[in-house]
Amino acid sequence: MTEAAIPSDQRTPAALAARTERLRAGLRRRYAREGRFKLYGLLAIGVAVGFLLLLLGRIIEQGHTAFYAHTVTVPVYLDPARIDRAYPQGTNFELLVAEQQLARLGLENDPAGAAATAMRGLFSSELKFVVAEQIAEQPGLIGRTLPVAAPLSDDADLYLKGEISRATPAAQRRLSDRQIDWLDRMKAEGQVASHFNRTLLTRGDSTEPEQAGLLGALVGSALMLLVTALLALPLGIGAAVYLEEFAPRGRLTNLIEVNINNLAAVPSIIYGLLGLALFINWMHLPRASPLVGGLVLALMALPTIIIATRSSLKAVPPSIREAALAMGASKTQTVFHHTLPLAMPGVMTGAIISMAHALGETAPLLLIGMISFVPGIPQAVTEPSGALPSLIYIWENASERAFHERTAAAIMVLLAFMIVMNAAAVLLRRHFERRW
Repeated sequence: MTEAAIPSDQRTPAALAARTERLRAGLRRRYAREGRFKLYGLLAIGVAVGFLLLLLGRIIEQGHTAFYAHTVTVPVYLDPARIDRAYPQGTNFELLVAEQQLARLGLENDPAGAAATAMRGLFSSELKFVVAEQIAEQPGLIGRTLPVAAPLSDDADLYLKGEISRATPAAQRRLSDRQIDWLDRMKAEGQVASHFNRTLLTRGDSTEPEQAGLLGALVGSALMLLVTALLALPLGIGAAVYLEEFAPRGRLTNLIEVNINNLAAVPSIIYGLLGLALFINWMHLPRASPLVGGLVLALMALPTIIIATRSSLKAVPPSIREAALAMGASKTQTVFHHTLPLAMPGVMTGAIISMAHALGETAPLLLIGMISFVPGIPQAVTEPSGALPSLIYIWENASERAFHERTAAAIMVLLAFMIVMNAAAVLLRRHFERRW
């Protein structure tokens, strides 16, 4: 309002001062509201980051101990009278080591052999394979004393990691007080050593927690993602290019677009039911195989890839298309030589994010049988296999306490893969992104 428009009775100094004060009060209220809005935003971000740090901290706290294990180095006399040279794997090396360890500690074995059985319970069943492999490579070791780094059982390992203590109720631990005394003594004598747990990353699943590894699930997940990428990427990108650039506008096209958007919101378990009915019951593809898992995940990833690709194509300025057409390029040349290359950063970002989302899916994998115990490493997409999400589900429901720390470790590995994939999406987008 100009000064001429202000009535003469409101042009007095007092009226102008009151009016100015009202304007300043209104500005202060507006700035106060803006400040409160910013504070609410910061509080929301702080709460979200706090919950994220709490979740990650809890996972790391529980899972970091799975990345190292303990061994007890003991000298073992390879008694020729108790070792079968033709088949050393048949020798009970666990009992042999237990009896000699009792004698070394100055402890006597009772007539029923209960002490030797209790000592043998401290060692992993992997011990017999460790000694048998060394004898198979060097048969001349029989009759000599061999220092052996004996892997410990899961309960003994948990005690040395501080997960089990004497204060733990006896009903909640399988270690007796006598076994704990033996572990303390061996640790005091310097026989116990810790090392990186290579088993966790180099072996498949096992019923023994100390022998269980992630390699089988990692290979299974990689094979599934390979099948998913080979199917979903060309189909999704091709469908998006056709719908956005070539499809005539009409009811049919609108119906397809609406259904694609709806499919992106369908719960993943529905895709699992579809895969069970279509790929296993009707097509008779091998159950619990990466092939079926990849097909199901490809169906899930298709809507996301199509939507992301179409959004990237829409973001390309129309002037690019018009300039190419004006220079005599055909519609196909315009799309594949100009529009699609410029939209490629968004296309690649959507594709990688959809793959990362597929990597973490669990419900559809459970319905197609990937919850079963698979101890080996899959060699082909048609062999039974596990996956990281399903392995996490299996380990978390296991009764052995040592599986729980491995569950958290598997979650850490899965999160690491997803972080790498999302970081790759960001880097690729920044590398190929162009500004107009």
